[in-house]
Amino acid sequence: MRFLVDECTGPVVAKWLRDQSHEVFSIYEEKRGMADDGILDKAYSEKWILITNDKDFGEKIYRENQPHHGVVFLRLQDERAASKINAIEKLLNRYKDHLINNFVVVTETLVRFGRT
Repeated sequence: MRFLVDECTGPVVAKWLRDQSHEVFSIYEEKRGMADDGILDKAYSEKWILITNDKDFGEKIYRENQPHHGVVFLRLQDERAASKINAIEKLLNRYKDHLINNFVVVTETLVRFGRT
């Protein structure tokens, strides 16, 4: 799969995804400081699934109706990289075929697919 990993989600998550044989564009590593609108535009136009823990993307998609190719919003109590990787691993093991064109909220205990 193709994932665009937001800067706040971090390079450790990006590396882990690469190690799992996914194609990854890491904002932290390749385009640090990129504005949210630019990130969302890049993800949509290049067909990346955005992984973020920045709640601003929910507003851009739901209130501003910006298009997307898929967003995984990590809403975790524990923001350490290991917790993010654990949540993403569970998500991919169970729902990898349902990520494209969906807005997915992931917590430590649940996965919720939003309407967009």
